[in-house]
Amino acid sequence: MNSPTSTLPERYAVLGNPVAHSRSPFIHAEFARQTGQAIEYGRVLCPLDGFEPSVREFAASREPGKGPARGCNVTMPFKLRAAALASNVSARAALAQAANVLRFDAAGWSADNTDGVGLLRDIERRADFRVAAARVLLIGAGGAAAGVLGPLIEARPRAVVVANRTPEHAVSLVERHRALAAGKVTLRHSGLDDCGDHFDLVINSTSSSVQGIEAPVSAAVLRRDGLAIDLMYGPAAQPFMKWARSHGADARDGLGMLVEQAAEAFFIWRGVRPDTLPVLQALRQQLAAASP
Repeated sequence: MNSPTSTLPERYAVLGNPVAHSRSPFIHAEFARQTGQAIEYGRVLCPLDGFEPSVREFAASREPGKGPARGCNVTMPFKLRAAALASNVSARAALAQAANVLRFDAAGWSADNTDGVGLLRDIERRADFRVAAARVLLIGAGGAAAGVLGPLIEARPRAVVVANRTPEHAVSLVERHRALAAGKVTLRHSGLDDCGDHFDLVINSTSSSVQGIEAPVSAAVLRRDGLAIDLMYGPAAQPFMKWARSHGADARDGLGMLVEQAAEAFFIWRGVRPDTLPVLQALRQQLAAASP
């Protein structure tokens, strides 16, 4: 844990490509203000072929009047590469084979994945939805899906289906989680056109909305009054949310997950838990003010 009374602000950043849109600097600045932690949080744009050098450069960097770099968040498209840089990998990051948090310890870097716990906290605390005993459809099998599947299974839904356009990716993700689900949760993989219907919870972890596609699956997957959540937020999530609502489901974007996973990262770095609700409310107001 780092001391809130440090004379120089210790540094953190989010690394990705693209990264200019990231709300993480605002989120962590608010967390620091709440908790009295002396930190500075920025953005680092990594070349697509230069993720590891960018991380190492940031970790070793020094700036006048500021403390050392102590950690970073990792966003698309580098989550699948981040854990390989750490000597200590949490169980949830190892299972996901993806990490979105690095902590730069003198004894060796640590990697973790806070996406799943962030999603569960937002769904259950903010959307008032119980995952236990629900039928869940997880669309996609990339880094975002890998980060949330383990915590979803641990919440004890009745069944989880992982649907993906490329079948082998869904197969690999499901098989890696088979032991965790054994005897507790029915877990299977499928294509996008044969995943089933009337799920209580539908999670879109793909970038379909960014590509101008409302949803990559049939509306039959939705249950009236069920919950549909897109892990994107802001304008990128609107097509999926509009599609879900037009078919009678409740819809939610990934902004709450973003704030909750950030709070877990803040705890990993600083050892204190911030209050997420006022930060989420402030972000919602910012997005509303920016809407045309």
